[in-house]
Amino acid sequence: MTSSAERAELWVGAAVLLVAAGFLFWSGAGSRMIGAGLGKHYELRAAFPDVSGIEVGTDVRIAGVKVGRVSAVDLDPATFLAEARLQVPADVALATDSAALIQSDGLLGGAYIELQPGGAPDNLAPGDEIEDVQGAVSLISLMMKFVDSRSDDEAGP
Repeated sequence: MTSSAERAELWVGAAVLLVAAGFLFWSGAGSRMIGAGLGKHYELRAAFPDVSGIEVGTDVRIAGVKVGRVSAVDLDPATFLAEARLQVPADVALATDSAALIQSDGLLGGAYIELQPGGAPDNLAPGDEIEDVQGAVSLISLMMKFVDSRSDDEAGP
């Protein structure tokens, strides 16, 4: 027979395991299901010259609101561009002149793909490619350009 202290330890241990499992579901599978919206999606393609910071699962946002995710990133061997496949909810209709830009969450944050809806009368169909793209901008290269331009200004004519 087990004592009441052992039974209490067993129940506390079971409760801790249930709470831990709940956190794992919420942080892992639960957030993916919420991000996916549980509804119907369609896939769009965008070919970028540089996808630094973008990987499978990266957010796709419109006006800062997460609407989808990146489902794949592959190199096109013919063009040497990185092709990202974007999962977008079926109820989000994007015009054919929409743009896809790689944005940064801040100096230390990750990257995400920002979709900027266009104004064309026709919409992108599943599998279509977003033609207007802007790849990732390197913060270090921007700083080097700034430093270089400052040294040119100081050197004078």
